[in-house]
Amino acid sequence: MTINNDDLINSIIASLGRIDTISLDELPNIDLYMDQLTTFMDERLKKTTRYPGSDKILTKTMINNYAKNDLLPPPVRKKYSKDHLILLIFIYYLKNILSINDIQTLIEPLKERFHVSDDELNLSKIYQTAYGLQSDALEPVIEDLKKKYAKSLETFSDVELGDEERKRMQMFSFIVELSYDVYVKKLLIEKILDNVNAEKAEAKAKGKAKDKGKK
Repeated sequence: MTINNDDLINSIIASLGRIDTISLDELPNIDLYMDQLTTFMDERLKKTTRYPGSDKILTKTMINNYAKNDLLPPPVRKKYSKDHLILLIFIYYLKNILSINDIQTLIEPLKERFHVSDDELNLSKIYQTAYGLQSDALEPVIEDLKKKYAKSLETFSDVELGDEERKRMQMFSFIVELSYDVYVKKLLIEKILDNVNAEKAEAKAKGKAKDKGKK
């Protein structure tokens, strides 16, 4: 079987421009029951999965677990609001790279804005800002991918290999470089969140010491 790396990578990169993200305007303005919520998320995010025919976006068990782990406020009279949906979308993307504890740390400030009607900063405003950043970031990501792939085609040029084996090894080089990029960015996120937790712990300790001093 002939491996055509160029066609494969070009096809994948082209598909990135069709990533089916959810804009704020597309989020329902009415509260949803559990089944309605999972149906909406499944229909809108199915194409983002690796195996669209079998992968689950959200299930009742997942949502209940998020609530138990303090990632998501409980529903009101069994209904989920637009704010619930916003938090669930963030969780959906974050859970692919971060632990539950890290997600808790990251979205804690967002939960403080849950059902806040302040026009200056509420969850809708936060989501709209994040959506804009995501849209602006896509083109630079695609350009970076093209550069990394071009660089991978220069590897193993000094080794006696058949065409097919050379293509496989060049694809290996490309994947390794992508993996390192992901590793470094994940490490950076974790270090930032560790610092957030350290600052919170320090503030808590100072608060306890202050209270003890008053006694």
